[in-house]
Amino acid sequence: MALIEHTTEAPASIIRLHERDDVVIARVPLPKGSEILPGIVLTSAVPAAHKVAIRALQPGDMIRRYGQIIGRATRIIAPGDHVHVHNLGIADLEGDGHEQGDAKGYVKEYAIGSEVTPVERVSPAATFMGIQRADGRVATRNYIGILTSVNCSATVAHAIADHFRRDVHPEAMAPYPNVDGVVALTHGVGCAVAADGEALEMLQRTLAGYARHVNFAAVLVIGLGCETNQIDTLIESQGLKPGPRLHPFTIQQVGGTTKAIAEGIRHIKQLLVEANQVERTPCSAEHLRVALQCGGSDGYSGITANPALGAAVDRLIAHGGSAVLAETPEVYGAEHLLTRRAVSPAVAHKLIERIHWWEAFCRVRGASLDNNPSAGNKAGGLTTILEKSLGAVAKAGTTPLVEVLEYAEPMRERGLAFMDSPGFDPVSVTGQVASGCNLIAFTTGRGSAFGCAPVPSMKLSTNSALWRHQSDDMDINCGALIDGDIDMEQLGEQIFQRFLTLASGERSRSERHGYGQQEFVPWQIGVIT
Repeated sequence: MALIEHTTEAPASIIRLHERDDVVIARVPLPKGSEILPGIVLTSAVPAAHKVAIRALQPGDMIRRYGQIIGRATRIIAPGDHVHVHNLGIADLEGDGHEQGDAKGYVKEYAIGSEVTPVERVSPAATFMGIQRADGRVATRNYIGILTSVNCSATVAHAIADHFRRDVHPEAMAPYPNVDGVVALTHGVGCAVAADGEALEMLQRTLAGYARHVNFAAVLVIGLGCETNQIDTLIESQGLKPGPRLHPFTIQQVGGTTKAIAEGIRHIKQLLVEANQVERTPCSAEHLRVALQCGGSDGYSGITANPALGAAVDRLIAHGGSAVLAETPEVYGAEHLLTRRAVSPAVAHKLIERIHWWEAFCRVRGASLDNNPSAGNKAGGLTTILEKSLGAVAKAGTTPLVEVLEYAEPMRERGLAFMDSPGFDPVSVTGQVASGCNLIAFTTGRGSAFGCAPVPSMKLSTNSALWRHQSDDMDINCGALIDGDIDMEQLGEQIFQRFLTLASGERSRSERHGYGQQEFVPWQIGVIT
């Protein structure tokens, strides 16, 4: 829990996170000349959530926040100086810091498994009102989905889904109150890639994850017919089974666009009758799998919403549920905090290998992992990727890391998992949903707009200013933590309880706005020719 310093001139104006830190965080916008600590006076105005030096630093000195290294000073920094992009960078730290350390003194101690603590299971587990499928899995929503094998069939897919839009054709769905909707999830690839390469394999794994997702009562898979991503190959390679729940066809096969749209509408009308024959019943929280995301982060993210979400995740896992952390470039520099919680060396080394892959991926392309934070992140007070990652990892709570997944790889274990993905939210969440997540928790300090059908997405505001300014997009205000209106344990419990109510059918703010269909974005990793 952060310590809020109180001073005579600026009461509760700063947040101290760790006794080893070289910086404190501005709780509110602070004018030049403010005395934030005895003898430390601001040399310039500092925006809310930004950093202020409390020690003299020389060029090359390590700078710490959370008690961890977030970069080096790039120029002389005096106590009271604003610390940001003009005087803080990661420079020669990028690619360094592996367990053996280096001559520059930057050492990340992986200490594999050193902080694994047994999970104390809660019995009886909490329950939510879920939808139990015939195979024993439990859904949080009840959709019919339309997937496409290639971009060329996207127009047909959307035309079919539009026929069942409640806001346009309410009469089409009126007889089916237990169906949440018909959604078309389309993408921009599926052809001009190697037929046996990683790019196509990843796309097929993603599509298969959605085709078998528990929140879909049934799915159509529509192709053009001549694409590289042949539907027959997709079905065979991914172990899918055509039948009442999975209906594949191509535009060329049925005779063109008009006939393909008619075929899709006809089939969905048949599917709706059975899909409507569900009811919600009490189900154990062990069936919840929560995707953990942050987007539009700010300097408060690692202080409020992310650790509060982590507290909720610890509760969820104690009740038998699961959570998936992702966005590999956004744990870069903080991965040692996860390896210490890995249940085995194999799990830890798989995470480390994915970090090395990203380092090499950026190096050969002349890119930098410090390209992230984004412009919005920096405006919100985050300076380096190391700083952002240390805050982002807090979403994962404190429980053991039980597995590391490739992008869109199905979850096998219960507990905390990590899935390799880019830091771009739609791409990352698409992979998490394909892996089996049936709920999304998304923290934001800048006001990200996001949803991901067929899974409900809840938004956690990191600060009260955002909550007041953009309240119709937010589900919970974690800024109340800094305001002193709630403590971390209470907020973690509040978030956990919201998991249960959203999983029971209560609509999140993003669902009410209709977010979800445009945010299906499979990772495009290969060469398109």
